[in-house]
Amino acid sequence: MNPLKSFFNTLKTTNEPSNTNIPSSIYDVEINALNGQPLDLKQFKGKKLLVVNVASKCGFTPQYKELQQLQDQYKDKLAIIGVPSNQFGSQEPGSSDDIQQFCELNYGVTFPITEKIKVKGSQQHPLYQWLTQKAFNGKKNSSVKWNFQKYLVNENGELIDYYFSMTSPLSSKLVNHLN
Repeated sequence: MNPLKSFFNTLKTTNEPSNTNIPSSIYDVEINALNGQPLDLKQFKGKKLLVVNVASKCGFTPQYKELQQLQDQYKDKLAIIGVPSNQFGSQEPGSSDDIQQFCELNYGVTFPITEKIKVKGSQQHPLYQWLTQKAFNGKKNSSVKWNFQKYLVNENGELIDYYFSMTSPLSSKLVNHLN
């Protein structure tokens, strides 16, 4: 399918929760790292958290470089988590090993990358159910439109805002929350 057509089709989608057992806190969401081991989100308490759905064959993929720069610059107050998804134009088809190697070799990524998950639809992972539904995050509803959409959470685990793919990780819209 044409990736541009896929993008426009996503603009019509709505959130479809698969269950109501979503933790009330983002820190209680269970998710695995790319290596299959549990990634304990509680370790990020006290820091802002930037959650980004990522893909290695997307026009926005060069944002990995800016994400790493942001992580390096604000490592004392920000944690970035990359979340691979193959739901937009099949732009993340690789295995966990492929994704890990791509991120390290091409962009020097050191921030955590999770297992590949569904960020929208009836099989949406609980992390993205929490991020996209006001009933869980207490702030606002949203839907993931494309790869490299960003969700910023404060030090207390409360959603601050989300940013579409076109927003650079180094944009003042984001960075102003870190200063």
